[in-house]
Amino acid sequence: MPLFFVDKWYLILVVPALLVTLWAQIKVQTTFKKYNQIGTRGGLSGAEASAAIQRQNGIHVPLEMVKGSLSDHYDPRANVIRLSETVYGVRSIAAVGVAAHETGHAMQYAQGYAPIQIRNAIVPVTRIASGVSIYMVLFGLLFWEPLAMLGVAFFGFSVVFQLLTLPVEFNASSRAMKALRESGVLTEEELSGARKVLTAAAMTYVAALFLSLMSFLRLLLIVGGRRRND
Repeated sequence: MPLFFVDKWYLILVVPALLVTLWAQIKVQTTFKKYNQIGTRGGLSGAEASAAIQRQNGIHVPLEMVKGSLSDHYDPRANVIRLSETVYGVRSIAAVGVAAHETGHAMQYAQGYAPIQIRNAIVPVTRIASGVSIYMVLFGLLFWEPLAMLGVAFFGFSVVFQLLTLPVEFNASSRAMKALRESGVLTEEELSGARKVLTAAAMTYVAALFLSLMSFLRLLLIVGGRRRND
């Protein structure tokens, strides 16, 4: 039974999920590009907006600029917010919104937000399990079926990780929007644009969960079908 090639479950389950993922990526890129060309009345850059939100919430996290676009992230190990070249010094609605979102992640860590702690706790297990799961399924189908089922279970860790990622990302965006409103960094009209950018970004995580879930279901059906045929 093929795992790395095209089978009926790949066409039925995985291909639609891949198309949804592609759509989500295009959506976030086009939405970001649109609102990254619209300046803010307050005139703050992404980095300046993050600093303002941090002061308002009583935290201090260093800011660094990194190359690329949409490569923004908060690094909890180094306790630093890294903003891309298209965000750090850019004075636009999109840049401020993205910077506020990453600051929202820093706020989550500072305030001990439970979902992000749980997600980080399973990162090492998820990396190992997802890395070996496909090989376990393949060798299990060839030599020992219980190993294949165990491989499917291991792949399930990636689904759990993606599922835990959703509340983390939505909460960071919620914190960002609240902070931008309370700090007055953006006007109500500008907040609408920032919300569209963050919503588009959130959809990429929904798409990633959908793809992970469909891939898991495909493996489950392949292994389950093999067991029924034996």
